[in-house]
Amino acid sequence: MPLAGAALLLLGGRATDAVGPYLATALSWASFLLGAALLVAMLGVDAGERASHLDLYEWIPAGAFQLSAGMLVDPLSISFVLLITFVGSLIHVYSLGYMEHDPDRRRFFAYLNLFVASMLLLVLADSYLLLFVGWEGVGLASWLLIGFWNHRAAYATAANKAFVANRVGDLGMALAIALMFATFGAVDFASVDSAVGGASTGALTAIGLLLLLGACGKSAQFPLQSWLGDAMAGPTPVSALIHAATMVTAGVYLVVRSHTIFDAAPDAQLVVAIVGAITLVYGAVVGCAKDDIKKALAASTMSQIGYMMLAAGLGPVGYAFAIFHLITHGFFKAGMFLGAGSVMHGMGDQVDMRRFGGLSRAMKITWVTFALGWLAILGLPPFSGFWSKDKIIEAAFVGEGWRPWVFGLVALLGAGVTAFYMSRLFFMTFHGKRRWTDDVHPHESPAVMTIPMMVLAVGSAALGGAMVLFDFPTFLEPVFGHHEHEEPVLPIPVLMAATIVLVLAGAALAYLRYVREEVPQVAPRGSVATRAARDDLYQDQLNANFLQWPGIHLTRSLAFTDKAGVDGVFSGLAAAVGGSSSRLRRVQSGYARSYALTMLTGVVVLLGALWVMN
Repeated sequence: MPLAGAALLLLGGRATDAVGPYLATALSWASFLLGAALLVAMLGVDAGERASHLDLYEWIPAGAFQLSAGMLVDPLSISFVLLITFVGSLIHVYSLGYMEHDPDRRRFFAYLNLFVASMLLLVLADSYLLLFVGWEGVGLASWLLIGFWNHRAAYATAANKAFVANRVGDLGMALAIALMFATFGAVDFASVDSAVGGASTGALTAIGLLLLLGACGKSAQFPLQSWLGDAMAGPTPVSALIHAATMVTAGVYLVVRSHTIFDAAPDAQLVVAIVGAITLVYGAVVGCAKDDIKKALAASTMSQIGYMMLAAGLGPVGYAFAIFHLITHGFFKAGMFLGAGSVMHGMGDQVDMRRFGGLSRAMKITWVTFALGWLAILGLPPFSGFWSKDKIIEAAFVGEGWRPWVFGLVALLGAGVTAFYMSRLFFMTFHGKRRWTDDVHPHESPAVMTIPMMVLAVGSAALGGAMVLFDFPTFLEPVFGHHEHEEPVLPIPVLMAATIVLVLAGAALAYLRYVREEVPQVAPRGSVATRAARDDLYQDQLNANFLQWPGIHLTRSLAFTDKAGVDGVFSGLAAAVGGSSSRLRRVQSGYARSYALTMLTGVVVLLGALWVMN
C-alpha cells in the first residue's frame, strides 16, 4: 500500500499536490491496521504454527536454481512490521504540520511512502535476494530524503556521503549472497538455514563477516558509521524515520535473521559483538561533545544500535533482547527526534543547543514528551529503556573467560555515559538560563505535530513494561528457539543497582555542569579529547587517509597501467604497422625511373653480397 502511494504521488504529479500527503498518510496507517490484524491472527494459533509463507510468483528460474518471490510472516517480521508502520505513520502525521509550507510537500510524502514500502519488503522477504531488493530501496529512499533540500550544497553532499558509505556495506551484502549461492546452491532463508549444518566453518565465517559488513553500512556501525551525523541534513521527520523505524534497524534485523549462520560461525559472531561494543562507546563519546541537537541524537542512535549489535553478537542469550531494545528505542528515539523538530519549529530552525535554554516554560508539551523519551533512554525504572537495555547489560555479563567482563563492563559504562550526554542535551535545551537570540520567539508546535509526540511519549513510558507482561522473548521463540536462562557472572540485583547508580551519577554531573553552571553561548576550545569528539574522533580523516586516497591512487594507477600498458601495447603495434605502411607506400611512386633505380640498387646489393661471400 505505501508503494502504491509512492507511485500515485510521483506519477500523478502536481495534480496530487492537495490530496497526496493525506493519501500517503492514510495508506501508511492502512498498512499498520493490516499488520495488527495479522498479529491477532498469529496469536490465535499455536506457537509452532506462527510462521506463514506466501509464495507470490516464480522470480528467477535458472536451471537447477529456482527462486520464488515470497513473503515470510513470523513473530520476528511482524514485530518489525508493526514498528515500521506505527511509528512511520505517526511520522507521516507529524510531517503534515512540519512540511506544511514546503512547495514540494507531495514529493516528500511520496519518498516517505517509498521508504516505508522498502523497509516492509526488507523485513517480509523470504530470501536474502528479495531482502536485498528492499535493502537497496531503503538506500535509495534515504538518499532522496536526506538530500530533499538539495539546493543547499551541504545537504546534497550529506546525501551522497550516506549513499556511498552504504554502497560499501552493500558490496559485502552482495558478496555474502553470492557466497551463499556457491556454498548452499540457494539463497532463501529456509534452504540456507537447513543447509548450514553441512557447510564448512570457514565458508560460514566468511558469509557471516560479509553480512556484518552490510549491516555496518545500514546501521552506521564501526567502521562505516561516519555518514549518520551528516544525514541530519534532511528534514527532521526523515531523521526520526531513519533512526527509529527504518534504515538503522535493518542491520540488526539482518544479523538476527541470520542467527543460524552466526551460531555456526562463532568467530563471526564474536566480531559482531566487538563491533557493537566499539560503536556503543564511540557514539557515546561523540555525543558528549555535540552542540547540534540533531547530531547529538544521531550519536545516541549510533550508540544504542551498538547495544543491539552487542546483544545480537552474544548469541541465543541476546537475540530477543536485541529486538526488544530495538522496538522500545524506536518509540523513545522517534519521540525525541520529533521533539527536536518541534524545538526547531519554535526556534526558527536553530539547532545549536548553546542558543536554547529555558524552553520548558515556552514549550511545555514538547518538554514533557521529550522528558519521557529522555528518562526512557536513560533506562530508569519503570520507563521502557529500563526493561530492554538492562536485559542487554545482564546478557553481556553471561559467559566464561574474558568476554562477560569486557562486554559487560563496556555495556555498563555505556549506560553511565549515555546518561551524561543525553542529560546534557535535555538540560541545555529545556533548562538553565535562556540563551535565545533576539530574532526568535519560542512557541509550541501545532496539534498535528504534538499529538504524535504524545503517543510516542506514552510508548516511551509504558511500552517496555507492556512487552514484559506480554512476555516478548517467549513470543520470539519460534524464530530463535527456546533458550534456558543463564545467570550472569555478577548477581542481577548488583548489576541493576550498579546501572542505576551510574545513570544517576551521569545525569547529576550533567545537571551540575549545564544547569547550575552558566553555559557559554560559544563553545570553548576544550581539551584534546573534546575537540576529537566534536570532529567525530576524526573518522572522516581516517576514511580519507586509509580508504579514499589509497583508493584514488589505486584507480589512477590502474587507469595509467591500462592506458599506457594494455592499451599502449596494442596502440603501439597499430602505430608501428601504420607507420611502416606509410613509409613503404612512398616506394610505389608510379615513376619508371624510380623503379629502374630501385632495381639497379637491388642488383648492386646482390652483387656486393656475392662478392663478400666469395
